[in-house]
Amino acid sequence: MKKMLIAMLLLVMLAAPGFAADTIKLAITGPFSGGSAPMGASMRDGAKIAISEINAAGGVDVGGKKMLFEVIERDDEAKNERGALIAQELANVSDLSGVIGTVNTGVCQSGDKHLQEKGITKIICPAAGSASMTQWCKPEVKDLSIFRFAAHDGIQSAMVVEEAINRKFTKVAVLFDSTNYGVSGRDDMLAQIKKQGNKLTVVATEKFNIGDKDMTAQLLRAKSGGAQAILIWGIGPELAAVANGMAKMDMKMPLIGGWTLSMSNYIDNAGKNANGTLMPQTFIEEAITPKAKSFIEAYHKAYNVTRIASPVSAAQGYDAVYIFAAAVKQAATTDTKKIKEALEDLKEPVAGVIATWKKPYTKWDPANVETHEAFRRENAVMGMVQDGRVVFGNDADRQRLIKNTSK
Repeated sequence: MKKMLIAMLLLVMLAAPGFAADTIKLAITGPFSGGSAPMGASMRDGAKIAISEINAAGGVDVGGKKMLFEVIERDDEAKNERGALIAQELANVSDLSGVIGTVNTGVCQSGDKHLQEKGITKIICPAAGSASMTQWCKPEVKDLSIFRFAAHDGIQSAMVVEEAINRKFTKVAVLFDSTNYGVSGRDDMLAQIKKQGNKLTVVATEKFNIGDKDMTAQLLRAKSGGAQAILIWGIGPELAAVANGMAKMDMKMPLIGGWTLSMSNYIDNAGKNANGTLMPQTFIEEAITPKAKSFIEAYHKAYNVTRIASPVSAAQGYDAVYIFAAAVKQAATTDTKKIKEALEDLKEPVAGVIATWKKPYTKWDPANVETHEAFRRENAVMGMVQDGRVVFGNDADRQRLIKNTSK
């Protein structure tokens, strides 16, 4: 009965622009169309599952009054200029409680300044590169309304480099797309190679553009340099062009890269050539706990699918909403600045599908970006593509995630 009620409420939310007055107005933004859509749409849909559950249970207790979430959706299409316009619009919504969303680093860099100027609380979710947060690491930024809810690139790049080292590779090629995200990821991987003792020699550093379909030139340079693995960072279906190009050139080396290698537009376009691809993950679409099982089933039923296009994005969208709701309850108001203060000092643990979150954020310190970063290394595992799905790279990681949700 509960699942039916949630499903019915979700359908109402999808059909209607909002609820009546006295609601918690929450904007969900991201690329819901285009190459980054698997991430943005999955995040949005995971967030809506959480919102439907909260609203079905009567809403959030805000100073003794139960209030429902009202959702404002905006598709930024992964375009920096559109993201900036959306941020400007939202920054001028007087009763907006907060924003959850954004995938692309450039969109954050173009738009988040408008939210910061007005003190609008935003949780970047499910991704965006390091520069989306490090742009605020300046002594003059003494207070910040921007948070991030993703395994930041420092965590991911460290895992990618460690994976290559643990496999006893000594020569690698670094491939990256020309977006802000790709360039940021390249820099993070190169920094990690240096940080981890230069045990890997980079024989080629190659860029590709959004829309590129032929990666022969880049792969030839990697192959001629003797690369034993390809370390890669990108956001779109071009990642599949790399895997398919490797297969055509009989390059039997692993592809190891950022979490976006788990997206459906990579796995589906690469087909069997995606098998063995490795990437950090914060959520695997496997019912390892009762909460994970419930979430996966609710998502499949609500959107009539058998596989989530981007499970990481969906799960992070879901947990981000519950964390935001906890902050609203603690603040006892829908005022965005008070919600920001509550996020920096959450008193009660928040049970999520990824983990039980205990004080995920602390007061902003421009010298320590992790004060507004929720994820730590313990929240990430290494995933692997196997026959059209992402599975756990090893059972030890599966057991660790089970413990994280039960703490």
